[in-house]
Order: sequence, then C-alpha cells, then structure tokens
Amino acid sequence: MQPKQQLLSLKPYKPGKPVEEVKRELGLEKIVKLASNENPYGCSDLAKEKITEELSQLHVYPDGYSAELREKLSSHLQVKQDQIIFGNGSDEVVQILCRAYLSPETNTVMAAPTFPQYRHNTVIEGAEVREVQLVDGNHDLDAMLEAIDQNTRIVWLCNPNNPTGNYIPESLFVSFMEKVPSDVIVVSDEAYYEYVSAADYPNTLDYLDKYPNLVILRTFSKAHGLAALRIGYGVAQSSVIQSIEPAREPFNTSRIAQAAAIGALEDDTFITECKEKNREGLETFYSFCDEKGLLYYPSEANFILLDVKSDADQAFDYLLRKGYIVRSGSALGFPTMIRVTIGEEEQNKEIIEHLGAYIDSVVEKVNK
Repeated sequence: MQPKQQLLSLKPYKPGKPVEEVKRELGLEKIVKLASNENPYGCSDLAKEKITEELSQLHVYPDGYSAELREKLSSHLQVKQDQIIFGNGSDEVVQILCRAYLSPETNTVMAAPTFPQYRHNTVIEGAEVREVQLVDGNHDLDAMLEAIDQNTRIVWLCNPNNPTGNYIPESLFVSFMEKVPSDVIVVSDEAYYEYVSAADYPNTLDYLDKYPNLVILRTFSKAHGLAALRIGYGVAQSSVIQSIEPAREPFNTSRIAQAAAIGALEDDTFITECKEKNREGLETFYSFCDEKGLLYYPSEANFILLDVKSDADQAFDYLLRKGYIVRSGSALGFPTMIRVTIGEEEQNKEIIEHLGAYIDSVVEKVNK
C-alpha cells in the first residue's frame, strides 16, 4: 500500500499548537498569536451579517459557480465574470494550477524562500522544481528568466513575497512579462494586495489583456479577515480560466464563505482602516529595529521579517514563554530571523518590549 513516490519526500503541513493548549503547557493566562499573518482586527461587520443570514441554509449545497459572489467580485475588479475562479483559499487555486499544467516531464520556476505551497504541489504532480534564491529578499527576475526552458509550464511570483514582505515594482514586472515565453503561465500571487502602499506596485489587472499567460491570485483570508472560511480566487483571461476549471472540485467554497466574501467586498472603509493601522504598526517595528541595529526587510504586507542576532528557534521559544507566538525563520530559510505578524497597537508595543529585552541579553552574552 504505497502512495506516489514523491509523497514520501513531503511533510504534511504542521499547524501550530492551539492557543488554549499553549496556555495550559506554559501556565499563561494570555497568548497572542502573531504567526499566521491574520488580521488582528477581525472581519467586517457586514461580513458577519451575511454569515448570520446563511445559518438557516446549512442543509443546502452551496452554489458551485458562486454566481452572486462572482457578479459582485467582477464588478469590484472590473473584469468579466468568466475571468474568475474561486478556491478553498487561494492555496487551492495554486493546487488547481499545478494539477492543470504540471506533469513529470515539466518544470516550474519559483523564488526561494517563498510561499511553500508552490513547491509542495509541484512535487505532488511529479514535476521538477527550479528554485532561484532571493537577492536581499527580492525575486532575482533575471535568474528566473534564465531558469525557464521549453519544459517550463508555470513561473511563480509572490508579490509581496512571503516571508520577506518585499515587492516587485511595476517596471520590473512589465520587463519580466515581456521576456517570458507566451506559453508559460506567470502567476502573480497577491495575497497581501490590500496592504500594499508602494506607489510603483503593479496593478496587474491592467495587464491581463496584454499578457494572456498572466494569472493573478488574491484571497479573503488576510486583510478581509476571513481566514477561517477559506476563500480565495484567481483572475486570468477567460480561456485560461475555462481550461483549468475541470481541475476544480465541485462545491469547493461554502455558502457561508461566499456570503461573507460578498459582505467583505461591500466594506471598503474596513479595509482602509486596517491598512492604515498596519502601516503604523510596521513603522513602529522599523523604529525598533533601527534603534537596536537589527536587519529587517521593509514590508508591503502585514508582517515583518527581522533578524534576532541569534538562533531563530531560541528567540521563538523566549517570546512564546512571554505569551507571544511568532514564526521562527528556521523553517522559512532564515535561521537567525523571525517573522512577526503586525498586531494591534498594544500587542505591538508589548512584543517589542519583550523582543528588546531578548536582543539586549543576546548582545550582553556576545560582549562577555
């Protein structure tokens, strides 16, 4: 009873321990989770209202075409309805793309480190993974172009990149698209799109007509605060969407998720406020890092990757015992860095105090 050979080299996703379990283990009254890039302000009240309205319909299958949400989103994005595909989170759209385009005789190109599900799903399909190391946290687009050959089917651009938070400016994005062969799919994964404030960040929707091989991924899990409901989407030319739709499972998004997403799209004020608070939080972390002389990557997302001048797991454990869960860089390809989700103002201040004490203790040990 053996699964596919390639599955033997993969590890299943390992979620962090539940907050209540961590509280019991460490004897803590409060745990603040700043590890999964969730929105600390929750979701829109309009989304909650839509959820409540759906609770009487739980016995009915969801609309497999997501017609009402599709209409709302197409109007919001100014694209045609048949240019959209929905997924159980944008993760599932990654899976759909890999299922549709990859096979053992093909390859796919991506940055490293980047969002791990590109690699994970590529391996499952038996395709070759071609990873190109980041340069100062940025995609090395020239090296990624060099990695493309006649067997390349998909190139992944995580923009902003997870885990660094860096982004690809519009000029570099356009230059890259001009050079990629037209028969190679380019995926622009924009999970943190709503948090971006950089003036030269590309509005990729404007390029869908010019580049038929472009696929854009976005999600309701981050800024919209609907991570628990698992709903995301892809946007591309109609012909691309039509070709990959057979790889999508029927009823892959729930009634509640679709309804909540509709409500979320109706509340621009909520997104604006979350974006502003997130930017203020980032600036607080930047000031702290500058004060302590810590390397960090300027972020266009809702997290920051920063150096802790020591083993990342050690810093993770220290902060955990203080009641703060972060993401250790040891699992992300950055063994001396941690990734911290931007929290509420008070949460940011508290974790920075703990982190400052930790950094001071590390420096003191080095100087002894």
